[in-house]
Amino acid sequence: MKLPDLNSETIERIIEMAWEDRAPMEAIESQFGLLEKQVIALMKREMKESSYQMWRERVNKRTTKHLNKREFITGRFKSHNQKI
Repeated sequence: MKLPDLNSETIERIIEMAWEDRAPMEAIESQFGLLEKQVIALMKREMKESSYQMWRERVNKRTTKHLNKREFITGRFKSHNQKI
């Protein structure tokens, strides 16, 4: 998968947002222009295999990682670093 050239600070922020329970994939896409499959490829490339597997299992169990699966819309946490 072709990933855009990203500096280390941007990669760290994407990884941080991907690990956060309340930061949806749509926020990553809006802020950095990466689709979910690109985030998955980035995580796989940047993390140890065991950490990547732990993250995938965690994300698959979280309904909060996708806006359309959330039970709530208003009142969600928004980081000062997050654009949407």
